[in-house]
Amino acid sequence: MFDIPFLDLPPLRGASGTVRLPGSKSISNRVLLLAGLAEGTTVVHDLLDSDDTRVMLDALRALGCGLEREGPTLRVTGLGGRLQVHDAKLFLGNAGTAMRPLTAALAVLAATQGGRFELSGVPRMHERPIRDLVAALRPLGCTIDELGEPGYPPLRVSGAPGSRLATAQPIRVRGDVSSQFLTALLLALPLVTDERAIVIEVDGELISKPYVEITINLLGRFGIDVRRDGWQRFTLPRHSRYRSPGAIHVEADASSASYFVALGAIAAHGGAPVRIEGVGSDSIQGDIRFVDAARAMGAQVDSGPGWIEVRRGRWPLQGIAIDALEIPDAAMTLAAMALYAGGPTRITGIASWRVKETDRIAAMSTELRKLGAAVVEGPDFIEVAPPQRWTPAALHTYDDHRMAMCLSLAAFNPLAGAAPPCPVRILDPKCVAKTFPDYFEALLGLAAADPADIPVITIDGPTASGKGTLAAAVAERLGYHLLDSGALYRATGLAAQWDGVAPDDEAGLARLAGVLDLRFGHGPEGSRTWLRGREVSTELRLESAGQLASRVSALPAVRAALTGLQLAFRRAPGLVADGRDMGTAIFPTAPLKVYLTASAAERAERRHKQFISKGISSNIADLRADLEARDARDSSRSVSPLRPAEDALLLDNSQLSIDESVAWVLAWWARRSPFVRAVAPTAA
Repeated sequence: MFDIPFLDLPPLRGASGTVRLPGSKSISNRVLLLAGLAEGTTVVHDLLDSDDTRVMLDALRALGCGLEREGPTLRVTGLGGRLQVHDAKLFLGNAGTAMRPLTAALAVLAATQGGRFELSGVPRMHERPIRDLVAALRPLGCTIDELGEPGYPPLRVSGAPGSRLATAQPIRVRGDVSSQFLTALLLALPLVTDERAIVIEVDGELISKPYVEITINLLGRFGIDVRRDGWQRFTLPRHSRYRSPGAIHVEADASSASYFVALGAIAAHGGAPVRIEGVGSDSIQGDIRFVDAARAMGAQVDSGPGWIEVRRGRWPLQGIAIDALEIPDAAMTLAAMALYAGGPTRITGIASWRVKETDRIAAMSTELRKLGAAVVEGPDFIEVAPPQRWTPAALHTYDDHRMAMCLSLAAFNPLAGAAPPCPVRILDPKCVAKTFPDYFEALLGLAAADPADIPVITIDGPTASGKGTLAAAVAERLGYHLLDSGALYRATGLAAQWDGVAPDDEAGLARLAGVLDLRFGHGPEGSRTWLRGREVSTELRLESAGQLASRVSALPAVRAALTGLQLAFRRAPGLVADGRDMGTAIFPTAPLKVYLTASAAERAERRHKQFISKGISSNIADLRADLEARDARDSSRSVSPLRPAEDALLLDNSQLSIDESVAWVLAWWARRSPFVRAVAPTAA
């Protein structure tokens, strides 16, 4: 996940490949609550790991449920409908799928078994209405205190043991604000059907019916046979009792699939499709109907059990008018697809957008206008006409995961004829952690970009100047890929040792370098490196590896073999490359080139401290002599000698901390990045 304040997406020009989606948020949290209330132990497979599921898990743990991880599965030992804990404060973030059903379940349990529970969330959760659920529960005899603004969380539910709820008459709940109110009652009331069947009647038109279908389907898996009379009357049989199904698999999220269906419709042209795995034609989720809307706009879609494949069909896409009452979450993606249509797209039946993680109608209207779209909004509709002229923009996400994912599709503007192509800045990209923590990695893993559009920062400098540490820190701050070019030469030397290739066998070393299987990553202790699937981070940092790399890097055939590999690291959203010739030879057009310097004495002192911390004895004078000899060798070699690029910015970090060095580089980047130049072409 990109845990950064903003992510700059370069102009993207195509997409293909396969994405495996995470589990559905709606199914995950329903399954967790049902397993927590049921008798026995439920083994949950493919559970979504996200902010919303974590707050539900924290709540179940606080209530006394047994939770045990077994690799990718979770074992949930339920309460069997009996409270183990009678007093708790539960923080539920911005998860409506946790707040609403837990409020109902705990209100019912506290009223009959005794207890006191406070439920709160982030400030936005305290702006999301819950009045209609409270209004349905209070006539039953549930005690619910509103601790803030009336009609909104935070809430306290309480009661004394032995009370009985008034369930003889039908329980009425509004259905035209949120289907989660009905879902909450359907999940909670089977706990109190000992005396009679319970009837729930819906006032007004029920919105988001497919989500209620998910609830009824899952209730059946846990032993509750809900009888439905249309969408207005639901009956829970007498003596209903939650029983574990033993094991249950969480289907991938159909709402998340919508972004990749849209991606295929927009960008899978002239080649392979975008293939989505984990959800397909057999889905129990209503948002799978988004596929029909995508087809209406022109997408070519094939699907089967557990998979969907999408290609671009009609182009530009067809503007449509659609009542999205039954697919409100996925319908947001249609607003982004409208940017690529030949005419306006009108989406109605979306009043529920106003009370989601943010006011999504207002938010979507504001951000699409920034891109150049013409937008008309109303109480329950939005109409989007594509831009006549695209504008680069920093797009706010409002701490709303779906806003971030929808707006990312604007980066494909070159396909709509944007001239010049526009980079797109996504503010607070980490908000996707609510349902899809690795969304941007998945998107960029499918997307294609012109290498010239992908920004590169080069950081060159002599041995022990700290360029590797600085590059890794800058890459992490920007969400960019990292290329440690020195590691390529070190890894070539290490692979030569493994394979018995002599360090002066230039042809043999070049053959090894040409097929080097190397991967970089980040860990709690800094950058990590894998060679042929084996982690070699420690081995590559040894002084012997550095000395061998210096010899290997002087061989022209080896350098030529590694050039293509180094260029291949230039992938969206961007690259930070460190080495000795990144700015002069490999990426000479990089918009920011930094040459990092420090005195030999300072570098020797740093290397000495590093060795001492690892329990390795060393002599500062010897280290300094070795560094000066290596500098001379690197500076005088015939191929790509060590020197600053003509337009490099010099940074002497002899007296700077790593944080201060990072601040310098980021300040320079703030003036030179392609996004900044696109927004303010006169920026220096």
